Amino acid sequence: MKILSNQLKINNLKLTRLKLTFLFISISISFSYPQVYSESDAEICDKKFQLAVNEDLKYEPIEDVIVAIGISFTGTEYLAHALEEDGDEQIVINLSGLDCTTLVENCLALSRCVKNGTTSFDEYMEELQFIRYRDGVVDGYTSRLHYFSDWITNNVEKGVVEDVTAQIGGEPINFNLNYMSTHPNSYKQLKENPELIPIIKAQEEEISSREYFYIPKEEIESKEEFINSGDMIAITTTVEGLDIGHVGIAVKMDDGRIHLLHAPSPDTKVHITELTLEDYLMKYKRHSGVIVLRVLEPTDLPN
Repeated sequence: MKILSNQLKINNLKLTRLKLTFLFISISISFSYPQVYSESDAEICDKKFQLAVNEDLKYEPIEDVIVAIGISFTGTEYLAHALEEDGDEQIVINLSGLDCTTLVENCLALSRCVKNGTTSFDEYMEELQFIRYRDGVVDGYTSRLHYFSDWITNNVEKGVVEDVTAQIGGEPINFNLNYMSTHPNSYKQLKENPELIPIIKAQEEEISSREYFYIPKEEIESKEEFINSGDMIAITTTVEGLDIGHVGIAVKMDDGRIHLLHAPSPDTKVHITELTLEDYLMKYKRHSGVIVLRVLEPTDLPN
């Protein structure tokens, strides 16, 4: 019994060290890099967390939390190039203007904070960084997950989302990525720092070697029953050199059909499409199909 008791003490000591190490890493990740945000961003963040308290969202499935927070962003202005700032890579927060990717990232980060009970502004920024950057670490412009297929792979590895596309009948697709490296003038940092282009090109080649799955838009109707409200929808594109052309959040409406909550373009605000997801995809030739991501419940270290 004494041996067992000593072993338990050792195990508890190891777990305590693990928790302290994780906490130290989390703090280092949170505050080691410059952040760009305004007082209004902190106020909006606080309002989202207050919404979660008012509606007891902490105790709801995370997909319901994402939909509730996403709907609370409807009417928010579209902001192009939302993350591009001068100088070194910075963690950019802008909750009063969103594009399609920052809408998805912010809804996901806020929802994970709500479920974890980590609802300070600093904890929200830490969560956003974890989602937005490769392995959660800011290491210059090329550490940001620019291609959304790369975002998918890394956030699957981090346990944030599950790619369920193959499970619900998707078919294989490979991306031949080269858009960023062949259009550097379209990207502020690549235009000003051409030495980054070979790094981006190497990343493109790595991503292009992977196999993904997608559901062609012609098959959405037959697969729609397997898409849940709160799933994240990545829309594949026919644009040469790109992978994903648009992203949003699936919302099941009163008609029983899946619609898309998204930030589509500079001349619109965040909204839920009047068209079903199927009809929305069929409206645009550049949309070829979808990848479906299921958000996983965040987990804490063992007590």
